[in-house]
Amino acid sequence: MDSAHRSRRHQHRSLQPTGAPPQPPTNIVAHSAARLQESIEIIRQEFESLSQEASVARAQRDDLDSNVTSQVNEVNIIRQSLYELESQHAKIRQQYEEELARLRSELHAARQAIPPGGIQQPAPGMGPGPIQSNLPIPPQQMGSDRAPNSSSYVDPYYGRDKDRERSDRDRERDRDRERDRERDSRDLKRIKSERPKSDRDGRDYYSAGSSSKPPPTSGPYVGDVPPSASASTPSSALAPGTFPEDGGQTEEYRKEGSDWLAQYSSKASKRLLDVQLVHTLNHESVVCCVRFSADGKYLATGCNRTAQIYDTKTGSKVCILADDAASKTGDLYIRSVCFSPDGRYLATGAEDKQIRIWDISKKKIRTFFKGHQQEIYSLDFSRDGRLIVSGSGDRTARIWDMQTNECKILTINEPEQVDAGVTSVAISPDGRLVAAGSLDTVVRIWDVATGQLIERLNGHRDSVYSVAFTPDGKGLVSGSLDKSLKHWDVGPLLRNPVKSGEKGSQCTMNFVGHKDYVLSVAVSHDGKWVVSGSKDRCVQFWDARSAQMQVTLQGHKNSGTLLSDDFAW
Repeated sequence: MDSAHRSRRHQHRSLQPTGAPPQPPTNIVAHSAARLQESIEIIRQEFESLSQEASVARAQRDDLDSNVTSQVNEVNIIRQSLYELESQHAKIRQQYEEELARLRSELHAARQAIPPGGIQQPAPGMGPGPIQSNLPIPPQQMGSDRAPNSSSYVDPYYGRDKDRERSDRDRERDRDRERDRERDSRDLKRIKSERPKSDRDGRDYYSAGSSSKPPPTSGPYVGDVPPSASASTPSSALAPGTFPEDGGQTEEYRKEGSDWLAQYSSKASKRLLDVQLVHTLNHESVVCCVRFSADGKYLATGCNRTAQIYDTKTGSKVCILADDAASKTGDLYIRSVCFSPDGRYLATGAEDKQIRIWDISKKKIRTFFKGHQQEIYSLDFSRDGRLIVSGSGDRTARIWDMQTNECKILTINEPEQVDAGVTSVAISPDGRLVAAGSLDTVVRIWDVATGQLIERLNGHRDSVYSVAFTPDGKGLVSGSLDKSLKHWDVGPLLRNPVKSGEKGSQCTMNFVGHKDYVLSVAVSHDGKWVVSGSKDRCVQFWDARSAQMQVTLQGHKNSGTLLSDDFAW
């Protein structure tokens, strides 16, 4: 028993070390210490580098914050200055309008007070005044020589006030013109920019300082046109109260409103028209095109991104059509609008090379017609509403089928003509012919059924910007940058259409009288009147049988380029 116990105790006894523990080699310890020291040094250097970078970034941030704060303060100062300028401008404008209204009322009273056939009194220091005839006194003479509300008293300061008013009005008009030029140069035409400055075959119709680039219309336009000799004279920007050379200044030959003037021709045998301004429809952007519905009840206008429809009876806006899916980058001017004959649809052609057919009642796009390579400048529906014709700067006119969406391309295949972009298209009343005016001075006519070119009308000396068929389809009127209109007899084409070649259609009449580019033409439904709009800011009515100008309308602040053949003005 004791022996077993001793044996177990001996088995559980732990072993004790019998010698000193082994020591690691000295070289390993030294190596580890060196590596640790090296790592610490690397970490220290990296920390210092990051600290320096953080200090630089902090300094840059502080500098940026300072710059931002400074610029924000400058912007606030500029904003405050603009607010003050706007407030001052509003006050000055209100004072100007009040003064202008007062002077107008005084002038009106002075007119009423002047007896017919009276002697005009001279202002002090001005010398004797002219003897008054039995004709009504022109407003310029009454304003400078007579005091308001008196037939005998002369105010020595009244003429000076009128001079100051006239000077203010001239400055305002110059500012309007400058704004128009800036807006126009930002606006529209590109294809004309490649055109040589001098006309073909040495035909420099305009002065050396002028350009044949056109203003905005349903056709191409370049707004930075230097004014020609005629455009720079006062006659090219006539204001109410000034008169064209023809017709004199008597009441017999003119009809004047507050901001418009109808001047009748003294050469006409009798006054055949009585024109009255019906509505003034203000827009927020440039109006590029107008078109009446077939029944004359509505008027469509094309602007930047929107087409708008007005009630012609009330002048109220009844509809705005805008494509929300169109690109929001830059401008998107609508160059042409056209109602379908039944008035259900409105076609619009725009800078994005697309034709949109709008369902007016739903204010939604029914169809897109795509294929043109440049901007679309003109549209026209056939009388039955089946076809729509478009003209573009890509040197083509296209016929689109409203039912099948098929397209027939009418191409100008004349490589020698670099600037043959199509500016205006028209389809004949019977739907058999399509006419197109172009930048190369030629009017071309195609057969709708075959798509063949059947006639080229030569005679204009500069780009043709507008074409319109007469109601019987036998005549075609064209308007050009050479300041003239021409009437062409195309009756033989209806009797004997041939596949191609020139048939010698004759120019039967020339309409001459505009002082600047003719940009639009139209023919009345009864065929008795031709109307033209020009860059000289005048709309002129012509007798279609004699080419005699009947009446000139003035009232636009910019080029009178937009017409529709219903003639509501």
